[in-house]
Amino acid sequence: MIAAIKPAGSNTRGLLAYLYGPGRQDEHLDPHIVAGFAMLGMPDPGRDESATLTELARYLDEPVRLRNGEFGRKVTDHVWHCPVRAAPEDRYLSDVEWGEIAQRVVEAAGIAPPGDDLACRWIAVRHADDHIHILATIVREDGRRPKLHDSGIRVGDACREIEKDYGLRQLKKGDRTAGRRPTQGEMHKAERKGWEQTSRQWLEDSVRAAIPHARDAEELLAYLEAQGVAVKSRRGPSGDLLGYAIGRPDDLNKAGEQIFHPGGKIAPDLSLPKLKARLESASPEEHPTARRARPDTPWQQAVDALDTLHADLAPNDGDGGTELQAAQAHIAALGELLDATAQTAPTTLSAELRASAKEFTRAQRSKIRAEDRVAHAMRSAARDIVHTATGPDGSALAALLAALVWATVIAKRWHEAMGHAQQTEAAAQAQRHLQAAADKAATPVLADLKARSPREERRRVLAHDVRAAVPGHADRILADDAWPALATLLADAEALGHKPHQLIKEAAAQRELDTARQPARVLIARIQHTGRNAAPNRVAEAARRRTTVAWSRAGATQPPIQPSTRAVAPDRGKSPHR
Repeated sequence: MIAAIKPAGSNTRGLLAYLYGPGRQDEHLDPHIVAGFAMLGMPDPGRDESATLTELARYLDEPVRLRNGEFGRKVTDHVWHCPVRAAPEDRYLSDVEWGEIAQRVVEAAGIAPPGDDLACRWIAVRHADDHIHILATIVREDGRRPKLHDSGIRVGDACREIEKDYGLRQLKKGDRTAGRRPTQGEMHKAERKGWEQTSRQWLEDSVRAAIPHARDAEELLAYLEAQGVAVKSRRGPSGDLLGYAIGRPDDLNKAGEQIFHPGGKIAPDLSLPKLKARLESASPEEHPTARRARPDTPWQQAVDALDTLHADLAPNDGDGGTELQAAQAHIAALGELLDATAQTAPTTLSAELRASAKEFTRAQRSKIRAEDRVAHAMRSAARDIVHTATGPDGSALAALLAALVWATVIAKRWHEAMGHAQQTEAAAQAQRHLQAAADKAATPVLADLKARSPREERRRVLAHDVRAAVPGHADRILADDAWPALATLLADAEALGHKPHQLIKEAAAQRELDTARQPARVLIARIQHTGRNAAPNRVAEAARRRTTVAWSRAGATQPPIQPSTRAVAPDRGKSPHR
């Protein structure tokens, strides 16, 4: 159940005309009063043909007229409006039940505290099955104004209790970090223009997509302007950027002027100070135009950065405040990495990835202030990804998406432990979209690995490594349909000098397997990353050392090592190390 408090100005008669009228979007059927401050003698134009809207408005406005007649300064913002809507899947509620709900809402808001005979005048009008509208004039019978500070929080808490008591769909408790909901006017305008999103929703997506492309606020605004977004900046005498507002193309007011929205009004974390803290947290040399040469691809660097997420979000005995700020920073940076990956992934995966990034935006915000500097590695990886001309190969993308899935799981668990209900649900929704994309990206990679699976005898030896490394999960891994592909990957890694059982142990330490749907796939994604480079050939190194010692004892110098003139492909069926 959602209750949205809206200041409605000073025209009580005008709001009544809407409530009792035909409606501008939903049809208003049988409008009538289901509850009010004093039902006896209340004129109800929906039930009494002799009653008029003007008469009802005067009845509600009586304390306002008395106050304005006694004091010189008139009250001009006395109309309080709160629609209360049930979820589409909720059961039908009777007029009596809606009346009880309205009474609990005005009590929680402070409009009509329990037992207060001098409270504000109010009514609840029902003109549809699934919602009511509460209208109040916020001047008390004694001429004072009610205390409505934080009324939205109290009403939200009351709605959560109402859901339990009436057996309705139970929503998550809010924490005042959510973005503003679109207004009716914004939704109607988007519908008229054929837009899929309202202007503020479109602008929020545009800013979040631009963040990985910039290292400071000036670059961000320049990038947005280059993408066709209208930008208006506020600067001090020195030219320093003090604020900004942006507008959607063709979003004009009645005078034909561009409509601008300040960043902080688009979303709480997109104000200029917060954007500066995020964008300027990385050191200059990490920017794509000035970064050092790195041996790995940006996709592999991103997986390396994600590997730190588990340790940073795990609770420990250090400074709690510092740890929480660092954890929140990593979760915020994870959202930027999701955005960057969605922008550069193949079109077959982009829809799910964009949906995941959009859902995760709610998980990026909480009451904990982020210490953005600690997440510079992840932000650097996100910037490198969007500045890379070529996309990733199949295995690199599959490994990154698998790491992102695990990162969202960790973020969800952290928010759950902190009691962040809204963020926990957002992370869970993001994980579902991300898992779908990861499964799709892994399909061709697994097919290629299965096609090169080693012989049965070789697989039995590798199965022994699995049982030695993770005995508690071995049966599930070997029963997984991805086991032949994992066997191929282990054989390939062993040919590069790695020890299969050691790789499995390391992979299991990075990603616990208890909750994994398909543990073999999880290990494949991890080993694709950790086993991609050649390891020192311990057997050859030991033989070289024995030869050196033998020549030294014989009093001879060591013969020079001749470079190999051709590469010898390893036998997939036999291991030279066994």
